[in-house]
Amino acid sequence: MKGLILSGGSGSRLYPATRSVNKQLLPIFDKPMIYYPISVLMLAGIRDILMITRPEDESLYRHLLGDGQQFGLTISYIHQPAPNGLAEAFILGESFLVGEPSALILGDNLFYGHGLADKLQDAAKLQDGATIFPYYVKDPSQYGVVEFNADGRVIGIEEKPALPKSHYAVPGLYFFDGQASTLASEITPSARGELEITDLINKYIARGKLHAHKLGRGYAWLDTGTHDNLLNASLFVRTVEERQGLKIGCLEEIALRMGFIDIEQFEKAILFYKNSAYGDYLREVFNLEKLS
Repeated sequence: MKGLILSGGSGSRLYPATRSVNKQLLPIFDKPMIYYPISVLMLAGIRDILMITRPEDESLYRHLLGDGQQFGLTISYIHQPAPNGLAEAFILGESFLVGEPSALILGDNLFYGHGLADKLQDAAKLQDGATIFPYYVKDPSQYGVVEFNADGRVIGIEEKPALPKSHYAVPGLYFFDGQASTLASEITPSARGELEITDLINKYIARGKLHAHKLGRGYAWLDTGTHDNLLNASLFVRTVEERQGLKIGCLEEIALRMGFIDIEQFEKAILFYKNSAYGDYLREVFNLEKLS
């Protein structure tokens, strides 16, 4: 399975903070925002990732992430010149996917919770159909909203409805089989001129091939698209990390735990970050590994 990260857009809701830098490069507490969606794909076992960025932002991402080898990944880049909708990711990434199953995650979404890796790895086994992760929210009208039938089966997804049919939103994390690019190319732009991910999901619903795994109360899903949400996400990460002493979204640690890199590669990261608290944490992980 391959991974797509959609990290384009102007981030205009965060102006002036994002006038000169891409939103997904802003910090969430102690790490760039983009580390968190990358970590989700890594926890799913995905190592081949396509970053979809604005043309002017690619050099910044390359400076931060390179080709991904320091994390045991292969990271490629492609441009989305205009924000034409989430489903366009599968059209832009068609030659990258070459008919393989994929996971799409939005660059400004953060997920956290016990057992998350197991859920992700189960979803990554997908060969036929699509998987979403409905999440209960107070105000569903701001999201794509899931409609269930009396048996709890998903029968529809509606984008930002005035009268939501449930309180379950669709977070920015989706798993699709190898048909996603073909089906996305059949979608026509919505009234707001975008290729909606909800239209792609509805195609799978019509085929009876949508799987929905709710994220319950033990999970956090944070969308960092506003100043308040950006601050809340940073406070959440700080609180968890300071209480537990364990980092969220530490790519080097995940790479080591997943077997993507060896201990010698991990040591290189320690040396690189040696003058920072991040480097101190990597050193702690390294020492624990030597003891185990």
